[in-house]
Amino acid sequence: MRNIALDSVDHVDRAVLPIGTDYPSGHVLDWHEHRRAQFLYGATGVMVVDTAAGTWTVPPERAVLIPAATRHRVRMLGVSTRSLYIEPAAVPWWPATCTVVDVPALLRELLLSAVEFEADYSLSGREGCIASLLLYEIAARTPLPFHVAIPSSGDLAALCRAYLAAPDVGVTNAGWAGRAAMSERAFTRRFRAETGESPALWRSRARLLAAVPLLRTASVSEVAGRLGYASPAAFTAAFTRAFGLPPSRFAASH
Repeated sequence: MRNIALDSVDHVDRAVLPIGTDYPSGHVLDWHEHRRAQFLYGATGVMVVDTAAGTWTVPPERAVLIPAATRHRVRMLGVSTRSLYIEPAAVPWWPATCTVVDVPALLRELLLSAVEFEADYSLSGREGCIASLLLYEIAARTPLPFHVAIPSSGDLAALCRAYLAAPDVGVTNAGWAGRAAMSERAFTRRFRAETGESPALWRSRARLLAAVPLLRTASVSEVAGRLGYASPAAFTAAFTRAFGLPPSRFAASH
């Protein structure tokens, strides 16, 4: 089922519809939603998924679980995807918000097999067993911290999305507060109420997330310099603290 539009098979009576798609680098799937829940796996490249509530960066060989009827946008950076579109009734345990997860070897091989199925694959025998096993494997995954929340207020959300597009170590709480026409103390209090963390901590995490796509084509040292870290070692320590893996795991040379 490579490069098949979901709309052409969504009516098929299968709880799990596997579809594989190749995208040109930089391709953007603009704001849309699916009736089904989606398990979106990037076999190659990096994906950035936006919703009104946050931004999720999906490193290579990871996946994002997208709830049914969630309006979202996806930026594809050299990505070949393997997706499962799943009837919500079949996965009552599906997370209520987007969630990035690891994809171990067994799950990866099941996905690679499943995307070769016909839309009306047999529910008995091998194909039906693979579809069922996929759901068991997905249910066993634990969330990875590759995301930042987006404030619900339009003015704060605009500040955050602009920062994600061009992270700048020179941005300060005072500068953001001035742009929001608020005192720094009131701004910080409101920002924390809407995101669960301070503006400074949010910006630090956003800069680290911005490193993931940069590491596709640049070295750890180059990315550290571009994001304003004092040294590659400081960048590596911060990245590893935040994500549990060193940036070298995602670097072009890896």
